[in-house]
Amino acid sequence: MEQILAAVALASAFMVGIAAIGAALGIAHVGGKYLEAAARQPELMNELQPKLFILAGLIDATFLIVVAIALLFAFANPFLLPAA
Repeated sequence: MEQILAAVALASAFMVGIAAIGAALGIAHVGGKYLEAAARQPELMNELQPKLFILAGLIDATFLIVVAIALLFAFANPFLLPAA
């Protein structure tokens, strides 16, 4: 039982950590490309900004979904169901 709890805790930590790193890198990449595009063609900033925020929201939403799955494993662990 303790081994299962330890493995689930470790897996949840890896899930959240990797998702946080991925989200940070994704948002940084999208933001950097937005700044490059705005520097090249400043007249397109008003058209590109909503797309930037939509993409940043989608990237952040994937991180939040991973956090929700990690919390599911941490508090309502399906691996601890009694064996039938």
